[in-house]
Amino acid sequence: MAGKQSDSRIQVIDRAAALMDAISRYSKPVKLKMLSADTGLHPSTAYRILNSLTDNRFVERDSNGDYRLGPRMLQLSNRLHTDIDLRAVALPHMEALRDKLGETVNLTIREGDVVIYFEKVTPNRMMHVNQIVGSRAPLHVTAVGKLMLGMGGEEEIRAYAQRTNLPAYTRNTLSSLDALTEACISSYQRGYSLDDEEAELGVGCIGVLIHDRTGKVTAGLSVSAPIERRKISWIEDIQAAGEAISHQLGYRPE
Repeated sequence: MAGKQSDSRIQVIDRAAALMDAISRYSKPVKLKMLSADTGLHPSTAYRILNSLTDNRFVERDSNGDYRLGPRMLQLSNRLHTDIDLRAVALPHMEALRDKLGETVNLTIREGDVVIYFEKVTPNRMMHVNQIVGSRAPLHVTAVGKLMLGMGGEEEIRAYAQRTNLPAYTRNTLSSLDALTEACISSYQRGYSLDDEEAELGVGCIGVLIHDRTGKVTAGLSVSAPIERRKISWIEDIQAAGEAISHQLGYRPE
């Protein structure tokens, strides 16, 4: 009996792995029917396993009932990738950007509905913005987070707003769905985003996205500064640094 249970558990793990492998091959959320066909699993079997993976946050189901990799899987993936590549690749570019602009440069990764400050470099001056490595911030109050939401389109922004209720951190926080949607979509289209004292009064930020060799967004790069010192003219330098990091990670835009 024990042997049968062991075999059964191994089979379930194999099937779960096959489903996650199938999901990872698609750039957009994928339907149950396609996952069933890709893995050779009966739809009811695939559905039961996907439900369990969803409960454990390895898989996420959107409002259309389609599946994509969930925050827990993305978190593990980001940790593996960043530990191997991202920090080592990004730091020299971050330091060069800090030296040129004289302000704090941050590297962030997404985990669910927040960004995590993964790395930072600070200028050698008394007054500078000091982000704490390991701290978290909601997507809608950060420049990079708004880009990540904009990348997902109106549906993802709406779902995020429903999950979080868009809490206000300052009087400038975008706490209405319409305002947030417009800001996220326009920011993503132009390739950079601003935080205008939305997370903290007196602090402004400019952010861009970093892509890995598969084309997926793996992190965000941002510069934080006292709002009176932040300059729009920095955008080209920040974009150039983000593009250099992405290129070194193997990203080749079509």
